[in-house]
Formats: sequence, structure tokens, C-alpha cells
Amino acid sequence: MRIAIVGMGGDIGTGVALRFDKDRETSMLGLDMEPPRRRIRRAIFHRVDPTDVEERTRVLVDFDPEVIIHAGIYEPHSRSNPHDAEIRTRAATRSVFRAALDCPDLRQIVMRSSTDIYGRRDTWGQTPVPQGTGHEPHSRFGRMMVDAEGAAADFNEQRPDVAVTLLRFAPIVGPYIPSPLGRYLRLPVVPTGPLFMEGDLQLVHIDDVHDAFAAAVRAGVAGAFNIAGAGTVTGSEAVRMGRRPFIPTWGPGWYVARAATALMGAPIPEHSIESLCHGKAVSTDDAERDLDFVASRSTSDCIEDLYNWESVVRLEVDRSVA
Repeated sequence: MRIAIVGMGGDIGTGVALRFDKDRETSMLGLDMEPPRRRIRRAIFHRVDPTDVEERTRVLVDFDPEVIIHAGIYEPHSRSNPHDAEIRTRAATRSVFRAALDCPDLRQIVMRSSTDIYGRRDTWGQTPVPQGTGHEPHSRFGRMMVDAEGAAADFNEQRPDVAVTLLRFAPIVGPYIPSPLGRYLRLPVVPTGPLFMEGDLQLVHIDDVHDAFAAAVRAGVAGAFNIAGAGTVTGSEAVRMGRRPFIPTWGPGWYVARAATALMGAPIPEHSIESLCHGKAVSTDDAERDLDFVASRSTSDCIEDLYNWESVVRLEVDRSVA
């Protein structure tokens, strides 16, 4: 199987590539503005800027993949500032679907999306948000995902023979990844939403993100699927688990909080504030049924792992490589 991974240099793309790296029948092509920080034996990597649509399109068409994994979605304040994140995401998405029109052997595209596409939700007395819920994004990242999914829908009208699988991830956290919400929650003092009016914060672990992509490729089915850990916590509960003091914040107070946290090296984008103040649980039933995927770690597990990261990790040397 030939798999092209757009965004292979990021934590998501690298982890997904490693899931397929031991399969002798799989060959991989990687594209990103930075190379992966792990050795991937079965991949040929091309360092191409996301905004170079023509070059990216050429490379993808020449490879003629059977599966394209589009992990080249740039979350604001993750690897890019909000402006660059939007430009890079739009360009990377355009190159994926432009190239896909000219790949005769292509049978599936699996794309990263986000539960931020649903926008704010009333946290009182509602059931988890299902996949078919309308899109009402209030944040820049949510609107970026609406645009990306719109490009996917336009492509599918022209190539109905290709299964387009959209994985809508809850906020992603994990060891050493540039997660804006993860950095924020590890600050010495954390602003949260007003007490008794906080949103339901639902997270997904980076390891489950990698596994969800692999499960989607195995299933080969089209559709949009919510991917999240079981359960929810409030922002103040999450901070208490990390034994951090918190400051209930609302209204104009968030302008001060955003400025202060940016100075401390953890700028928080508006979609993360939305998760803290207006977050809502999502239903993952369709992913369990159609992708045979259930996240292995709950939201509470993600929080505990977030605060248990060691500052220094000693890795064992793989002497078989020498």
C-alpha cells in the first residue's frame, strides 16, 4: 500500500508514520516544512513549504498514493502563530485535494479536523454532540476546519470513488507535543472560566490520535467521526489535578489573562478559551461502530499524564540499528 502523509514532520504525522513503518508491504511519502524528528525507514520525505502548492501537488501526483493522510492542519499557537497557521492550513489542504484529482489509484483520504467545528455549546442538560450536528464555529480554528471540510466535500463531488474520512479530534494533549492547551494547563497559575459556569472539557491523547488515523485507514470508510477520550472535566478540576492555583476569569478578564500567559510562554488561542468556558462533550459512537476505534485514555487520564511528564526522559539505545 502506498501512503502519502501530508504533515509528516509534526507530532501527529510522525506518529502515524511510525504506525505503518513496520509493514513491509507499505511504502510512504512524507511532506512538511520540517523533517520528522524520528527515523522512518519506509518513508521518502520531501521538505516543501505548505504554501508551495504547485510543488506539493507535483510530488503527490508523481507518487500516486492509494491513501493520503492529511495531518497538515496547523493549529493556532501550536507550531505556527494564528495568521500563519491559517495560511498554511489553507494552502496544504488545497494542494492535497488538487493533487488527489489526478491520482488514479487513490481510494481514501483521511483528514484531521476538530470538534471546534461545532462551536460553543450550552453546557446545561444536553447530550453529547453527535457527528451530524451543524457547524457553528465561533473561533478562528473552528472556521479553518469548516473551510477544510468544505474543500473535502467539493473534492468528493468530483471524485465520489474516493472515501473521504474526517477525524474531528477533541483538544489534543500528550508528552512534549506543542499543544497550546497542554502548555497552558501546566502554567504555575492558570486562569479558568467562572466557577459553576465552566464548560465541559474533553480531551484526546496524542497516542490515541495516531491510533485513530491507523484505524480509519484499516476501516476505509467515508464520513465524519468524533475522536475523544471518555468523560469530561472542568478547567478548574483539571488544574486541581495538577495542584496548580487557578483564577476564575470571565469577560474582559480574558484579555488580561491572554496577555499574561503569552508573556509566560503559553499563549492561549480563542478556541482553547472556548473549550474551557463553553466546551461540550461529543459522542464517539460512530467511531466505535464504523472504525472499530475507542480511545484508550479518558479525559482524566489525559490530564494526569499531562501533569506527570518528566522534565528529562532517558531513552534506550536501539543497538540493532548500528
